[in-house]
Amino acid sequence: MNIFKTLFVSVLALSSVACSSMGQYSAGNGQMGNLILVEPMPANMRSQMALARYNQILGQVELDDSQRADLLYQRGMLYDSVGLPGLAQFDFSMALKLKPNMAEAYNFIGIHHTQNMEFILAYEAFDATLDIDPGHDYAFLNRGIALYYGGRPELAVEDLNQFYHKDESDPYRALWTYIAESEVDAKQAKANLKQSRASLSASNWATQLVDLFLGTINEGQLLSNLLVNIKNQQELANRLCEAYFYLGKFHAAKGQKAVASNYFKLALSTNVYEFVEHRYARLELDLLREKARARMKTQ
Repeated sequence: MNIFKTLFVSVLALSSVACSSMGQYSAGNGQMGNLILVEPMPANMRSQMALARYNQILGQVELDDSQRADLLYQRGMLYDSVGLPGLAQFDFSMALKLKPNMAEAYNFIGIHHTQNMEFILAYEAFDATLDIDPGHDYAFLNRGIALYYGGRPELAVEDLNQFYHKDESDPYRALWTYIAESEVDAKQAKANLKQSRASLSASNWATQLVDLFLGTINEGQLLSNLLVNIKNQQELANRLCEAYFYLGKFHAAKGQKAVASNYFKLALSTNVYEFVEHRYARLELDLLREKARARMKTQ
């Protein structure tokens, strides 16, 4: 789910040089069969050239504070898109020093704090985003996710519900609301998701993910449909990143930690860095490891 907008689509477009293959894989408590694998997408040469141009402009051209802040933010977006979050975070922070009212920079800083499990800092960044731009829809999603991972599911549900009601045809919004609600009341969450299903877009492939969580299709059916209407390797990588993340969440909720872990690793293997699913697949793995270490200490 590419929920992070950028004005530089042509720069961020990845070249279609990957290849896919079919294979069998079993793990943990379940069977992961007929998996579709995609070669990890490489960093786009155009992105690298654009970064070089930004470096040259920022180092050699005389700019006022607003212009420099805008360029730092744009370079940060590029760093983020090629998997260099530390450099992106630095640029966003420098941009805010020069232009403190950049809501989008606060939004990205909050995302990075969430990925690093720095939840208090994440909440503060998203609060700042909404103070500057109260209509920033994705700040509600991102703060809701931060609250969910930070162990505050009731507050997460409030934000995610607000985000969901902005577009009730979007299956990703319904899924994140369900994921948070499940931590509060699993039975009610399932009932709410079932009710939401009627409004979801039939043309969006991810509606099948909702059907998986509702139990109206099984994992094998979902996997067999992953290639439907795929036109190129970038679309395949995007879809696999999404599918494998939510399959990881699906198995984690059932207590099948080994299978969940492998699905999160598969989501990471796509290198679709700017997708929310890629961002939080590594966090999911870190949390699974923490829980495993905690269990070992109590044994």
